[in-house]
Amino acid sequence: MHAAVRGIVFGTVALSLALTTAACGSADEAGDNADSKKDKKGPLTIGLLLPENQTARYERFDKPLMEKKIKELAGEDTKILYSNAKQDANLQQQQVDTMITKNVDALILDAVDAKSVSSSVKKADDRDIPVVAYDRLAEGPIKAYTSVDNPRVGKIQATSLLKELGDKADKGQIVMMNGSVTDPNAKMYKEGAHSVLDGKVKVGKEYDTKEWKPENANENMKGALSSLGKKKIVGVYSANDGMAGGVITALKGAGFAKDEMPPVTGQDAELNAVQRILTGEQFMSVYKPYVPETEAAAKFAVALAKGEKLDDIATSKTDSESEKGVPTIIVKPLPLTQDEVKQYVGKAGFFTAKEICTAKFKDACDKAGIK
Repeated sequence: MHAAVRGIVFGTVALSLALTTAACGSADEAGDNADSKKDKKGPLTIGLLLPENQTARYERFDKPLMEKKIKELAGEDTKILYSNAKQDANLQQQQVDTMITKNVDALILDAVDAKSVSSSVKKADDRDIPVVAYDRLAEGPIKAYTSVDNPRVGKIQATSLLKELGDKADKGQIVMMNGSVTDPNAKMYKEGAHSVLDGKVKVGKEYDTKEWKPENANENMKGALSSLGKKKIVGVYSANDGMAGGVITALKGAGFAKDEMPPVTGQDAELNAVQRILTGEQFMSVYKPYVPETEAAAKFAVALAKGEKLDDIATSKTDSESEKGVPTIIVKPLPLTQDEVKQYVGKAGFFTAKEICTAKFKDACDKAGIK
């Protein structure tokens, strides 16, 4: 039943940020505007700012993969300056200021708060430091953008949940645990999910979870259980794996036994989530191929740092609220249920069998054919 998810064909999604072939605005001229970088002598200096460390992916995959590709493209002597904002928007703005002070040649930015960081992006642009928006579409004069197909993520989660519910979809209610309102991706996940779920299942309670924090999702889920009652909840749409962990803890606390746990979705294919999927505690996650996404960011940053145009790198254009025609690469996400875990084990951007199959999860790994 789970494997059928892979056969789903998704139609064209009307994104809240428009992907368009028409180019206009300052971002379209990113290569032309960076001419002053062309005569730079010595190794490049690239800044990398990631948003938080609660989600293991950033330190485990995004950072090392990006650093590896940057040095592959620009040379081993390339300097990479890194900071993590730990989910603090004010701290991240300070980190951008530091990167400007250090006069980096390009900056890769995964925004904590896409809107509030716009003034910092403008400061960088004023200093001729091109900014690549990574994973989240930061506002301000960004020069390039790469992410996954975010509405598709929501569609994958919702379609998987509906298929797992089957006839139960008509016999109860689901809880929707969306992400933070400061993250533009959260809005797209939610819209993608609603496009599938609306009219097919009743949403009993829905939350926009502050800062994506598992503890906030846990409190929200306790509230939903109190409001709706344990027996009426047949499934939970959770926008990512961290929140899914908080949701599952609340469900266990409410007395759900393992064999009666409602299906809970997730995203990011975190190690704890992969292990929960193998044991049946969590129904599914979404695997986002980090290699092509990080490589796209590295290619954009190095090209911009050298003053090169992005025509041969970008595959589409994106309009944000403040910029038009931003050179873009969008990566396709994939569903991850018990049936899919085995095929990714050991691949770049995923965990090894040794990492997954600790003593506690050996039986689950054996059952899934992971050795």
